[in-house]
Amino acid sequence: MTQTSENVTWLTQAAYNQLRAELDHLSGPARVEIAQKIEAAREEGDLKENGGYHAAKEEQGKQELRVRQLTQLLQNAKVGEAPEDNGIVEPGMVVTIAFDGDEDDTLTFLMASREYASTDIETYSPQSPLGAGVNGKKVGDDAEYELPNGKTAMVKILAAKPYQG
Repeated sequence: MTQTSENVTWLTQAAYNQLRAELDHLSGPARVEIAQKIEAAREEGDLKENGGYHAAKEEQGKQELRVRQLTQLLQNAKVGEAPEDNGIVEPGMVVTIAFDGDEDDTLTFLMASREYASTDIETYSPQSPLGAGVNGKKVGDDAEYELPNGKTAMVKILAAKPYQG
């Protein structure tokens, strides 16, 4: 999990290892692979009208951006333990909330940096309006956050458990 404070990003050892493995892959084998794609496309001829070449160059640009993002993130990372199972909402917790206290209208999400977003569970950053509104609250507490239209919404914290994924 990650918790950002100024320029420091707190990561569990598992999250650090996962991001480090992604960086190692992107800056090693993936770089060789994209260079080979570019070279193969270049050999096809006229670069102005070569869709494969332009697609490979765009992919290379995205990959290099991700390498820079991961490098910066990991340079400022501090590795620590997963949050305590104490019912307090904080980064690294899977949180279930009820909108306007309606326990039939709920949302369960992982409170974490977007760097740790997963396809398994929706992720909200502690800096997002909802994340900021519930951060530090306990199970049973009500929280308020600002909607994109400027209005506020109320939620009730139903559960907060450390992420196991």
